Amino acid sequence: MPDTAHPAPPAPEYLPAGLLVPTGPGGRPLRVAHLTTVDMSLALLLRTELQVDVAAGFEVFGLSAGGPYVPEVEALGVTHVPLDALTRSWDLARDAAAARELAARLRDLDLDVLHTHNPKTGVLGRLIGRAVGIPVVVNTCHGLWIRPGDPWPRKAFVLGAESVAARASHAELYQNATDHRTLARAVPAWRSRVVGNGTDLSRFRPDPDARARIRKELGVEDGELLVGGVGRRVAEKGIAEYQEAVGELVRQGQGDARFVWIGPEDPDKPDAYNDAAAHVEYLGGRSDMPDVYAALDLFVLPSHREGFSRSAMEAAASGVPMVLTDIRGCREIGTHDEHLLLVPPGDPAALARAMDRMLGDPELRARLATHGRARALAEFDQRRVAATSIDTYRAVARRKGLRWETRTVSTSHPQKHDRGGGTA
Repeated sequence: MPDTAHPAPPAPEYLPAGLLVPTGPGGRPLRVAHLTTVDMSLALLLRTELQVDVAAGFEVFGLSAGGPYVPEVEALGVTHVPLDALTRSWDLARDAAAARELAARLRDLDLDVLHTHNPKTGVLGRLIGRAVGIPVVVNTCHGLWIRPGDPWPRKAFVLGAESVAARASHAELYQNATDHRTLARAVPAWRSRVVGNGTDLSRFRPDPDARARIRKELGVEDGELLVGGVGRRVAEKGIAEYQEAVGELVRQGQGDARFVWIGPEDPDKPDAYNDAAAHVEYLGGRSDMPDVYAALDLFVLPSHREGFSRSAMEAAASGVPMVLTDIRGCREIGTHDEHLLLVPPGDPAALARAMDRMLGDPELRARLATHGRARALAEFDQRRVAATSIDTYRAVARRKGLRWETRTVSTSHPQKHDRGGGTA
């Protein structure tokens, strides 16, 4: 959920020192666009990447369907370009209209770089971006939309569409190694890499004052444990399993815990989930998520599918012990019984046992929280991921012989570095 307390664009010092930032011929700012299906993805998933691009001096555009997150995107210094015909679900007639609208917008913007995200816009954007002649087209795979047990027609459609689109891009970035291996035949190693994922470590951290304030707001009593899940209200987040596990814990007499779920409704998704449970409180979307994480005693994410769970990274950085499902995108967060506990997906009984173990063992919670935060600080800095994207743009430009220049970012005065578009 967005944090609107810090809307100002970041200073140049936000960039990693020594970063080689590309510029256009003559040193002009590059025109860089990020394409997602909805504005929520720009605001929540790509916030830091957009901040880094703005701090690098790019002219940054965010393309998506319009929505309530547009003001937050624009507060970062990004120009939002609405795509009125774009929807999240696949629909041939509407998708054709969205493709025409996207092509027109891309021609008007005269971009240097198009960076695509999300399944539908990843496919449409890569194909249309190349068709209209954008010099650098890069895609980030945030998680293939397939799960174990999916019927073969769905798998064939997803993998076929991704394979075709991947051949149209100049570079492919993957958040997890499993998806990278899955598409290895379609994407040669020389233009693909695993970049992982990250979050804003300056925002998500233990905060005793915020913890006390949120717990008071929610009426959490002294000695009461606060357990929470975070995610959109969709079935693939495992909300039904969470509800069932909580019900089992309550039946067993786990009366010293409160159970909440934080996240907005997502009615446009086919698996939108609005069923309520007596023992789970639904807090909706929040604009103060760093404070909310600080208030939790246990974070639970029983998701069926993740590219690389951002909410779990945020919880880890906030020093909250975690129970996650043993799936790609969650396994990358840490090792079972060292940084977190992992349970099989779709297994409420196993989830209840893991939650019960955590709630009954404060030493286990403290150990996993400490180790999980240490791993987050070492591995999950979103600025590193954003810097890798910029390095990828440079590498593509050099490979294509584009006449880009490069300057080195320092904490004082950036200096012009070369004219080669960077190294691969």
